[in-house]
Amino acid sequence: MSQLFDISGKVAIVTGASRGIGQSIAEEFAKAGAKVVISSRKQDALDIVADAIKAEGGNAISIAAHSGTKDALYALVDKTVEHYGTVDIIVNNAATNPHFGAVLDAEDSYWQKTIEVNVMGNIWLSQAAVKVMRENGGGKIINVSSVAGLNPGQFQGIYSATKAALISLTKTLAMELGSDNIQVNAIAPGLVQTKFAKALWNNEQLMEQVLAKTPAGRIGQPVEIAGLALFLASPASDFTTGAVFVADGGITLGSL
Repeated sequence: MSQLFDISGKVAIVTGASRGIGQSIAEEFAKAGAKVVISSRKQDALDIVADAIKAEGGNAISIAAHSGTKDALYALVDKTVEHYGTVDIIVNNAATNPHFGAVLDAEDSYWQKTIEVNVMGNIWLSQAAVKVMRENGGGKIINVSSVAGLNPGQFQGIYSATKAALISLTKTLAMELGSDNIQVNAIAPGLVQTKFAKALWNNEQLMEQVLAKTPAGRIGQPVEIAGLALFLASPASDFTTGAVFVADGGITLGSL
């Protein structure tokens, strides 16, 4: 492997890692030599992923933590440092989308839950991790946003607003942390074949509309997002910060 993409010995926390994009990122990080801490709400699901990574020769542990709870995310960093000694990379991937419908019809509880997980959770984990990264002399923060943060998805207004906020947060943190040698970037995936997005890609009528507007003629796979994450976690991206990398098969080009 090129040293540009070698993250051997680096300690990475990946949230929402029990399935989908987060799981794929954790797996690829482990293959690239990182010590991976996979996190989500359910310990049982995490253990299955961690065991599979270790069976392939990777180094991983699982720590359950709710990404909408500040204390849980601070504890996640503390437990990581206790086990591995440090934190070099975090991937804010966990997300929720409890409301599918018009924004003005949404209950306050839907707004609160989505903001807590999709925005505040990223802030809290970053706060805790940056303290360690500063002591290390640098680090990487990777925020998984969405193309919905660039162009709001129909009936996904709350989710879209939080993903737009995450893009703005990414740019702000990149400015504030640049002098600490901490690079902060975002990935904006389009429709990817995950359980989280099943309601979309499993809808035949909706899929016809999506594919008709997608130059690539298909939806994405989790590993294709993980490839971008590996770049952003590695030395190859040391001069890249505050950027938003769109991986959507071209659907946001708007040319069709």
